[in-house]
Amino acid sequence: MAEIIIRECTTIEEFDNCIFLQREAFGLPDLEISPRRHFIVSRQAGGWTLGAFADDRMVGFVHHLAAVRPNNEIYGYSHVMAVARDYQNKGVGARLKWAQRAKAMDEGRDFIKWTWDPMQSRNAHFNLNRLGVLVHHYEANFYGLDYDLPGQQPGLPSDRLFASWHLNSPRVVALSEGKPHTIDAQPVKTIAIPTQWSAVVKRDPQEARDMQARVRTEFQNAFGEQLVCAGLERGGDESRYLLFRPGDLT
Repeated sequence: MAEIIIRECTTIEEFDNCIFLQREAFGLPDLEISPRRHFIVSRQAGGWTLGAFADDRMVGFVHHLAAVRPNNEIYGYSHVMAVARDYQNKGVGARLKWAQRAKAMDEGRDFIKWTWDPMQSRNAHFNLNRLGVLVHHYEANFYGLDYDLPGQQPGLPSDRLFASWHLNSPRVVALSEGKPHTIDAQPVKTIAIPTQWSAVVKRDPQEARDMQARVRTEFQNAFGEQLVCAGLERGGDESRYLLFRPGDLT
């Protein structure tokens, strides 16, 4: 594989490549793809886009927005990341996220937030186990019903988990240095999801809806009990989210 260079995207051609990568990675209609003007305007407003380049070809990107907490603290919101199909599962996404962390810290930030589909075990493993995010919040149907596209989710609610990435936490620091960092405490609750969610959706859409509703209820109940999701136990047919008491994670 060619050497991967991570650098900021600044040109119209590079932002157009971000559009192409979104189409390739997600298969969404153009209505749901971040357009060129979004990248340009957010850059002027304090955000930025990092691209991954191999032999001058953009093979991935992550788009970072400037966000504000209620106390007027500025933090980062990671809006979208996409990697070319022939470069997936080759560490490009991890390179982009760690570069995003480094650039955010250079700006004096210590927190980044984003969302992912709770039924996607691969994304859950990446976010929880490899990046060290924590999750305190579940949002039902965040973007509205997903599109009924060939091979995609048949009009399912777009439920999302919110990743909280504390950039200076001991766990994130260790993972950023390539060191293992396990959680010593035992989880007080687990939430099961299928390891191959797309297979369930294709096999039986109603079963998928019922399963999604169960997961939603279990997460909402767990967060109502002030539990924190901090890991995923991967399995062959079934994977399990691991939830802990906040005090057990310090």
